[in-house]
Amino acid sequence: MGHIVLDKVQKAFGSVEVIPPLDLEIDEGEFVVFVGPSGCGKSTLLRLIAGLEDVTGGAIRINGEDATSVPPAKRGLAMVFQSYALYPHMTVRKNIAFPLRMAKLDRAEQDRRVEQAAAVLNLTDYLDRRPAALSGGQRQRVAIGRAIVREPAAFLFDEPLSNLDAALRVGMRLEISELHERLGTTMIYVTHDQVEAMTMADKIVVLRAGRIEQVGSPLDLYRAPRNRFVAGFIGSPKMNFLEGDDAGRHGAHAIGIRPEHIALSTGEGTWRGTVGVSEHLGSDTFFHVHLEGRRQTVTVRAGGEVELRHGDTIHLTPDPERIHRFDAEGLRLP
Repeated sequence: MGHIVLDKVQKAFGSVEVIPPLDLEIDEGEFVVFVGPSGCGKSTLLRLIAGLEDVTGGAIRINGEDATSVPPAKRGLAMVFQSYALYPHMTVRKNIAFPLRMAKLDRAEQDRRVEQAAAVLNLTDYLDRRPAALSGGQRQRVAIGRAIVREPAAFLFDEPLSNLDAALRVGMRLEISELHERLGTTMIYVTHDQVEAMTMADKIVVLRAGRIEQVGSPLDLYRAPRNRFVAGFIGSPKMNFLEGDDAGRHGAHAIGIRPEHIALSTGEGTWRGTVGVSEHLGSDTFFHVHLEGRRQTVTVRAGGEVELRHGDTIHLTPDPERIHRFDAEGLRLP
């Protein structure tokens, strides 16, 4: 089981409140991602759940039991950090088995769990190697294996892929998602990368300044962001925003339109502009278009075969069904 409830949980360091009272429920078996800009409180919130930080107020319940004052080792949770924190003098087998030896499990049970975790993580052929002989991705899998053998109620991941290069990040992202499908265990994952959040999560928790801005599935947040902050944070490239007359015509203080919801034309369109920087990614091309008569640049997503040059005149037409409207406070209008 891995049902976790935060009830008015609050955290302050002296007179500085970093997590105002918040409520959150994480269902058993969910893959929940905490996402937000640096300093938003996502890692602090994870550490509160783990018991590595004491709460200032409120309560944390794990599987119906009050865990607010329970030590980290007794919460039934396993944490995987950004740093692999492996013992260099130990083999992979001994690194994975380390928490089981500390718990004084019998040798046969240790071997069973280590072999099982190694099979799940494709580490069976590396059990007798030391960390220095492994790649970064393999070392991170060893760290995850050390968490798996504890058979926790939930896994807590604190930006575990930050030390990996781009190719390894994509590979490990898929591996962690596959691991969740196989184990069915609750996972809470912290990242500042909204692409990781969108591709991995069952449920995303968007944080800003310690407050929850919105909770929902990736598509919920993409299609119906609660406010301008969420709209601009979720989606890559980020949403375009326009104010003034463009917004006024739609009865809003600001409107937002995603790059993929704008049509390009060399003929007529809603807006006229000139092509600035073009980013060619193979399957897609992102054009940064300077709108005529405005000090505004709009990003447009087009197919990889579309060829435009810097300085070309182009017309843009947003899909009227995909325009998001926001009021003066940044809240989404119906």
